[in-house]
Amino acid sequence: MDRSSHVRSRRLAPVVALAAAAALTLAGCSSSSGGKKAEEGGDNASAGKATTPRMTVALVTHAPPGDTFWDTVRKGAQAAAAKDNIELVYSSDPNAGNQANLVQNAIDQKVDGIAITLAKPDAMKDVVGKAKQAGIPVVGLNSGLSDWKSLGLLEFFGQDESVAGEAFGDKLNATGAKKIVCVIHEQGNVGLTQRCDGVKKTFKGTTETLYVNGTDMPSVKSTITAKLKQDSGIDHVVTLGAPFALTAVQSVSDAGGKAKVATFDLNKQLVAGVQDGSIEFAVDQQPYLQGYLAVDSLWLYKNNGNYSGGGEQPVLTGPAFVDKSNVDTIAAFAAKGTR
Repeated sequence: MDRSSHVRSRRLAPVVALAAAAALTLAGCSSSSGGKKAEEGGDNASAGKATTPRMTVALVTHAPPGDTFWDTVRKGAQAAAAKDNIELVYSSDPNAGNQANLVQNAIDQKVDGIAITLAKPDAMKDVVGKAKQAGIPVVGLNSGLSDWKSLGLLEFFGQDESVAGEAFGDKLNATGAKKIVCVIHEQGNVGLTQRCDGVKKTFKGTTETLYVNGTDMPSVKSTITAKLKQDSGIDHVVTLGAPFALTAVQSVSDAGGKAKVATFDLNKQLVAGVQDGSIEFAVDQQPYLQGYLAVDSLWLYKNNGNYSGGGEQPVLTGPAFVDKSNVDTIAAFAAKGTR
């Protein structure tokens, strides 16, 4: 077992087992709305429907427009909502202040539970406090592993970004990489910073950080291309989301270089990139599972007083590597939009 596998197995086993147990017990677990709320039907769920009283749950994320990662989070949430007799109200905004306003809207609507992401925790602190004062349980997903407890959330479902970054650095060492550039597409997003910091901690070569405007993909492409032309010694581009990896592949081509691209996170097109070799490998944090478990946990709390992780430990959904050795298996699920 290599070092990254050892780290993952040692630190993830208890909470992953917890998540699996919860899913088994209950089995008989996007593109941005730009701040616009949408009721979700979730007709694609395959499990039986709960007979408990109807609940309303708000899922409020920091998803930017066009990032297909969040489609997968949303599908997981829809599946749980359909099974649990929940009316799911989804909204998102990449601006932290606007996201906080969306949470306030959910509080004003007197929803039964709220699931949120904490990409910028400080901006969410006050509104989370208001939800608690209103007696509305709040759980976290995806972003905010370091802050969910201090903000008073009941539970958290996601990936330890520092652990994921360290495992990523080990993987790069195994490929023989010598010089990388880590592309951060949203300044101030703590999870993205933790990823690059983790990579730098274990990667034995040289690491540089490149900031790009993730809301402007042509600018992302030109910025990465310029960096590769400026420094021909870069042999790997590390991106922190699937759309940026696919754009980086174009940048490598435009720069006329031979750098390889590896990334965090998946989507259908990214999986195809791993299959054809244009993407070397990816880290999967299982966004479908994050959405599913977050919504399902609120049903469990209301109907049985349960806390996943006992309210003390997060439930980790990643990291897991996808490369040539296992991508064909993952592709079947990615084609359905659930991986």
